[in-house]
Amino acid sequence: MSILVGRDTRLVVQGITGREGEFHTRAAIEYGTNVVAGTRPGKGGQMAVDGKVPIFDTVWEAVEQVGANTSVIYIPAPGAPDAILEAAEAGIKTIVCITEGIPALDLVPVVEVVERAGARLIGPNCPGVTSPGQAKVGIIPASIHKPGRVGVVSRSGTLTYEAVQAMTDAGLGQSTCVGIGGDPIIGTTFLDVLKLFSDDPDTDAIVMIGEIGGSAEEEAASYAAENLKGVPMAAFIAGRTAPPGRRMGHAGAIISGSSGTAEGKITALAAAGVRVADSPTQLPALLRQAGYKA
Repeated sequence: MSILVGRDTRLVVQGITGREGEFHTRAAIEYGTNVVAGTRPGKGGQMAVDGKVPIFDTVWEAVEQVGANTSVIYIPAPGAPDAILEAAEAGIKTIVCITEGIPALDLVPVVEVVERAGARLIGPNCPGVTSPGQAKVGIIPASIHKPGRVGVVSRSGTLTYEAVQAMTDAGLGQSTCVGIGGDPIIGTTFLDVLKLFSDDPDTDAIVMIGEIGGSAEEEAASYAAENLKGVPMAAFIAGRTAPPGRRMGHAGAIISGSSGTAEGKITALAAAGVRVADSPTQLPALLRQAGYKA
């Protein structure tokens, strides 16, 4: 079993004819993801990726004709909010938006529409989701994964890759890796993913990769303290040396006033029983110290 994506994923790629869309669609197919469609208005009826994937003008057609149930969006920022809305209104239940640079104010109404539609948005500005050995949706490199029972959730793409590689090298496989994105407004939070992992019988341990800014990590720590007792957990928080008012990396990675500091997040996680690493490479050892046996 896995969360969000897996063997039952039927993926439609919004923006499949663009350079990024085509490149990552090829990688997804090579990994074994069931890519059933792509969209590009005006190119409906054509084929993409060397004739392997049918192109439709709309997501609705992809849902109706080939049963798409998941979408990934490789569309530039000006068109990405409408692409998310199109997917939700077509009945897609899992929407992964890779696009970066979408203004936060443009996303607020979009997130509300997605929620009312009963869908889930991952991102934007995220690396996507991979359930190792089952499906890869997004830009996370396939080679770093090993199937296993550790759930990974992260705000950072590159730190996700480093942490996953460290776990794979240590023999700790992953159930699902979720990059939630680092923008101020995102569709799925740490708390949302922790709830999914807690209900997944094939996830026995959890790794969180957080960063400065906002209160998402503290909220996740509070949930873990109450609902994940006995579950081995380890975390890493990026941005410990960032000065207040200076944005580091993601748009959401900024210390504002007295909130969002690395120290505050580390303290909250430690109080919840989560072991906090000084670097991503320490995460496998901390999971084992927490009682996880692969």
